[in-house]
Amino acid sequence: MVLAQVVFLIGYSENSFKKVRQFLNNIKQDNYSNVYPVKFDGTETDDLHIEFNAILAKLKEDQAEKEANYQYFRSVFQHLSIGLITFNEEGKIQIVNTAAKRMLNISNLANISEVEKINKELHHAIHSLRTGGSELIKIAHPDGIMQLSVYVIELVMRESKFKLVSLQNIQSELEEKEMEAWQNLIKVLTHEIMNSIAPISSLAATVKSDMESKINSASQLDAHDLEDYLMALSTIEKRSEGMIKFVSDFRSLAHIPAPKFQAIQLHSLFEHLEVLLQHQFDQHQIQFRKKIEPEDLILFGDQSLIEQVLINLIQNAIQAVEDSVTRVIWLEAFIDESGKIIIEVADSGKGIDEEALPKIFIPFFTTKKKGSGIGLSLSKQIMRRHKGNIQVRSELGSGTVFKLIFNG
Repeated sequence: MVLAQVVFLIGYSENSFKKVRQFLNNIKQDNYSNVYPVKFDGTETDDLHIEFNAILAKLKEDQAEKEANYQYFRSVFQHLSIGLITFNEEGKIQIVNTAAKRMLNISNLANISEVEKINKELHHAIHSLRTGGSELIKIAHPDGIMQLSVYVIELVMRESKFKLVSLQNIQSELEEKEMEAWQNLIKVLTHEIMNSIAPISSLAATVKSDMESKINSASQLDAHDLEDYLMALSTIEKRSEGMIKFVSDFRSLAHIPAPKFQAIQLHSLFEHLEVLLQHQFDQHQIQFRKKIEPEDLILFGDQSLIEQVLINLIQNAIQAVEDSVTRVIWLEAFIDESGKIIIEVADSGKGIDEEALPKIFIPFFTTKKKGSGIGLSLSKQIMRRHKGNIQVRSELGSGTVFKLIFNG
């Protein structure tokens, strides 16, 4: 009997282990369809089968939920109007949605290297951009030229790196903004031209009429008449010079040289700017504070153009704090959380009016009595040439901060 019990126990154990191995193998293979028979006879085998079935049912439910979520997000991904592409380190495409296929005019995409055949600039941008980086790419399409805004995010999932690329056609938005910019520019140009032309035309007509009257009446010109004519001609000359300067300023906006990129030691640049402007700081009793983090931060750009932008912003800050009790100007450089180099010029001035704030980068718009209105517009164009941007935030009574963003 003992021998029979031992044999029975061994057989029972082997059978139980076999069922456990089968159960674990089903889980490993994501096979949750097996159902273990339950006799409800109160045996341990019955209890084991009940537990197995409960675990498999729960896993099957979780799998169904994950599959439903995956299909839901895949469906959303496919129906977005923004083009989306994901690929791994080897360039193998994981997902490419319908919008991306439509923008690139393709039916399928197996590897990201295939984009080079479509557009080399786009292919370079996708590979060179890092998280948060963006670039505007012009691409030919059967429906016409597209302006694609390319944005890249680098992600890590289960120790595997991959990139998510978004493509957005902003052609219509650019055309709308371009039209708005032209309208604003035309308003400013016509305003400036009329301000100069009106007095010239009026004075010329007055002098002409007076001289015709003198000629018709054969009157002699006395010293007083000559003084009046001289004053009129002098005024015409000054207004004409103003027009020439205005046209010269306009020409400078349209002829910004291409940047000559080189490594710029920001510490040396900031020191140079302080020496250059120290007399104005002393004259207006301004505290100038500079900070660079890290101290050896290097920027790749055109030193003379970047220096021109910073001088313009600091000069604006000097004028902004002239009437302030506390006169402080800050010049700071640092790397933000997305790896971009940021240079900020801040002041403790009166701030910029909320109504004027959106217009300050429009050419020839100025809030100063003596100002050409091209400094900030010129600075914005220089930053664009450096693949960067310039932003401003201001609060009345608290000062203004200009932020130069270098995407690298």
